[in-house]
Amino acid sequence: MASSVYQLSAVKLFLTDVDGCLTDGALYYTPEGEVMKRFCVYDGMGLVRLRESGIPCGILTSEKSSIVRARAEKLHIEYLYLGVGSKELKGGLSKLEAAKRICAKMKISLDDVCYVGDDLNDVDLLLAVGYPCCPPNARVEIRALPNIRVLHTPGGQGAIREIADAILRGIK
Repeated sequence: MASSVYQLSAVKLFLTDVDGCLTDGALYYTPEGEVMKRFCVYDGMGLVRLRESGIPCGILTSEKSSIVRARAEKLHIEYLYLGVGSKELKGGLSKLEAAKRICAKMKISLDDVCYVGDDLNDVDLLLAVGYPCCPPNARVEIRALPNIRVLHTPGGQGAIREIADAILRGIK
């Protein structure tokens, strides 16, 4: 269960959703039907800085996207779960179950996790982690969750960098 007091220095794992968090949530289609996503380099640097400071990072997304896989590989993201959803999605792994698997592998608790999510399929995980966050463009239901930290920077425009910098300030 999420704690009521944010302890940035306690974060041992950083996880994020993609659309609406690492991106602005928009999908761009070419005339050929190819989907493209726009990522912010500031967010990428935030993830790199966390990793270099000893905090592993992971991406949990409901999409099975080669674009996300390529971005995760470029940033050397330790944990990548594509095609994970929520308990409402039939079959497959939920984001909460994926996070639990990572925590078990790392031998840490969900209380040690910072997660950034923005939509209804993030609720279970946001309620379970010790440090839940969302960008200001998150769904109103997400912004209203107990103990959530609503970031100042919109998703896809540096929201991940904002919280990464705060975590890094908290451990120094």
